[in-house]
Amino acid sequence: MPERGVLDAVNEALQKSPERKFGETVELAVNLKDLDLSVPKNRIEDEIPLPNGRGRPVKVAVFGSPELCQKVQGVADVVIPASEIDDLVKNRRSARKLVAGVDFFLAEASLMPIIGRRLGVVLGPRGKMPRPVPPGSDPTNLIRALQKSIRVRSKGNRTFHAPVGTRAMRPEEIAQNVDAVLARLIGKLERGATNIESAYLKTTMGPAVRLR
Repeated sequence: MPERGVLDAVNEALQKSPERKFGETVELAVNLKDLDLSVPKNRIEDEIPLPNGRGRPVKVAVFGSPELCQKVQGVADVVIPASEIDDLVKNRRSARKLVAGVDFFLAEASLMPIIGRRLGVVLGPRGKMPRPVPPGSDPTNLIRALQKSIRVRSKGNRTFHAPVGTRAMRPEEIAQNVDAVLARLIGKLERGATNIESAYLKTTMGPAVRLR
């Protein structure tokens, strides 16, 4: 099937889905082909910035020393001093609640070993291990970039989904986000666009519309 205009597909997906009483997400579904997904390098695991954001708040948490916590106060959505890591380890329910409510984690590089050992069992399976922050650096710009990003993980599956916006956004904004995600995926895949069998767009409750 020949590729169709992204904006046309976005408009069709929105028109075919009746408005709901909640804010629906618009999702991109991608089906891969001709890849051995038992080989880790062939799996997609990436943080992709969206030019127009996700359409809902994206939360970023930072584990850090008092100095780093001071730098990110008011920028990060959640600030976790190093002294509170032990409390999270002792209270797994609180740790799981924190991980469920946060999209991305950063951590001062010196804290990565202890976080890996003590909280890796909660963070790792959800693909939320922190990105290290070099000593003395200011991650403000990184935090702001992540607040407009999505995480895409294919794991061992040929089909995976990526949120590209919400119904409240303009179709043109969603289309630009779709373009950004597809461009990033094509750049990551071994044989580029030829490794994509098909792609669909849909709202949370709406029917799927074929994009390519």
